[in-house]
Formats: sequence, structure tokens, C-alpha cells
Amino acid sequence: MNIFWVLSLLFLPVLGVSYVLWHIWVLLPVGFVWRTLITGFGLLCFLTLFLDFAGQLEHLPMPVARLLYNIGTSTLIIIFYLVMIFVAMDLARLLHLVPRTWVYNNWTTTACIGILMLVTFVYGRIHYHNKARVALELQSAKPLPKDYKVLMASDLHLGYHNGRTELARWVDIMNSEQPDLILFAGDIIDVSLRPLIEENMAKEFRRLNAPVYACLGNHEYYSGAPQAMRFYKESGIHLLVDKEAEALPGLVVIGRNDRMYRKRATLAELSRLADRNKYTILLDHQPFNLAESEQAGFDFQLSGHTHYGQVWPLSWITNLMYECAWGSHQRGKTHYYVSSGLGIWGGRFRIGTQSEYVIATIHACE
Repeated sequence: MNIFWVLSLLFLPVLGVSYVLWHIWVLLPVGFVWRTLITGFGLLCFLTLFLDFAGQLEHLPMPVARLLYNIGTSTLIIIFYLVMIFVAMDLARLLHLVPRTWVYNNWTTTACIGILMLVTFVYGRIHYHNKARVALELQSAKPLPKDYKVLMASDLHLGYHNGRTELARWVDIMNSEQPDLILFAGDIIDVSLRPLIEENMAKEFRRLNAPVYACLGNHEYYSGAPQAMRFYKESGIHLLVDKEAEALPGLVVIGRNDRMYRKRATLAELSRLADRNKYTILLDHQPFNLAESEQAGFDFQLSGHTHYGQVWPLSWITNLMYECAWGSHQRGKTHYYVSSGLGIWGGRFRIGTQSEYVIATIHACE
């Protein structure tokens, strides 16, 4: 696993940016000075990404840290798309589908790539800000005093990119739904608690007009689990760490610790906490081993984590990694929903995926 992360976070991005910058160098029909300035600027934007990985943003003024975080993470996604474009062009040239002149010193090709990238990322930015409302109908086989309306979300990733202004907009959306209960399936925090504390985002969470329950995600561990727990308490969020609570009459919520914590309780152990006569919802951030939830007898599981790849075609990879990478799923009597996330990690672009929240209506048995 350590080798995988080293390759993913260091070698592959460096290889990708080298490939892209070389193609830009030979494609641009400008002089040496301009090529140096343009490719040098691209490299500088990419290198800002490692300031975040190294924790150096914590020592910079907040506006500077916010700017550098957005530049670095956005550049990573832009490079990813440029790699796909240049690989397609190289294959086409090798197969003699396009002439060599298309990829060397060519204003037309430069303009076409520039327009394509601009349209793609403007769309991705707009699409990210338009939150999708997903309606989910669930039938309880257990007695409930009434039908419940439950708002579910995951992966808010509040931090340097999603600040208090954005959170305030999300809280307004949630309150407008008038839910009986709000559930968060982990990764409320991105990688640092500093923006949440300095902007007093806890105050926004306290505006929510329904009980709020949550579980931990892997990013809470990246930011520091003890500090994250304190933030949840200040925010009025009921954090369940391998614990259960009767959130509404007849409805039990169990929050599982994230798999980052290797000694977390098993689902069999957690199932013994719940009253089998009550409708039971499991919050488990990472949607691995869904069969275990079915075997444990939970009525519903809410997960997140995958972001559904965040941008196409990474969604294809998540489909290979998970039994259910996004959306509704069912095994036996257990229903699942894996959310692509309300927020996002890094660059705020949604291409081929959506930022969403779920409105689940749990119907009382007749």
C-alpha cells in the first residue's frame, strides 16, 4: 500500500506533467522565451500541489493558502485531461491518422485544445455548483410512528476550497427541505481544520433545523481525529464512533469508525447494539464488503468516499473497485446508497459525475 501511494502521489503525477509540458513546448508556435515562460508557469502551478501534501499551507496567510490550494489541485485535474488529449494525438499520429504538423508549432491545434479545455472546465465548475437532489423511497418492515424524511449527504470536504460561504448555501438548501433527520457519512473535513476554525464554520452547522448524526471518514484522520471530534461537538453534530443512537422514535443510527482505524468494531459487533425491532441505518464512510452489512441485518447503509471518481473517466475505475461505486443498491433485505458527495476534494469540477444530496423518505409499515 505504501508503494502504491508513493507511485500515485509522486511518480505518476510527475510523469504526467513532464509529458504534458513537453507536448506544450513542441506544440506552441512561439519563441524560446515564451515557451519557457508558459511551461515554467505550468510547472510552478503543479508544484504548489505539494505545499498542501507537505502541510506547508498551514503556515501561510489564509488568502494565500486558499489560492495555492485551488491552483495546485485544479492543475492536477487539468493535467489529467491534457494527458488524455495528447495520448490520443500521439496514437493518431503513430497510426498516420493525422499529419505530424498537427502536433508541432501549430496555432490551429493550440486553439482547438484551448477551447476544448475551457469549455470542459467551465462546464465542470458550473455543474459542481448545481447540487443534484436525489429522491429515495424506502419501505420499512418495522413499525414507525410516521413516515420520516431523512436528508443524507457525504464528503463535504470543507477546507481551503469549500469555505463558510459555500457551507452557508448548503445549510440553506438542507433547511429548505425541512427534514426530520440529517445524516453525514464522513469526510465533512477536507485535510485541515484551520479554515473551519478560523471561519467559525461550526456556527453554520448549528443553524441546521434537524438532529444531525455523522460518522468519521478517512479525511477526519488526515486532519486529526481528536480535533475533528471536538469540532463536531462544537457544531452540534452527534458523532457516532462505533456507537448507536435512537435518532428518531423507532429509528436507530449506527456510526462506524472509518477503516483507517484498524481496531474498529466489526459489523457483527455493531449489529448487536441495535434493537432488531427498529429500523436501523448504518453510516459507514467507505463502501467496502457490502455483504457484511447484509449478513449483520441492517436495514439501510449510507456510504460515500468514492466521489464516483469525481471526473470522467475515473468513474470507470471506481466501478471496478467497488461493488457499488455510486447510487442505490440492494443485497437481500438491506438497501444501500453510495453518495458521490455534496462537496469535493481539490479542484471544484464535476465532469461526468454530480455533487448531490439525498432525500430519503422512509415509509412506515402498513
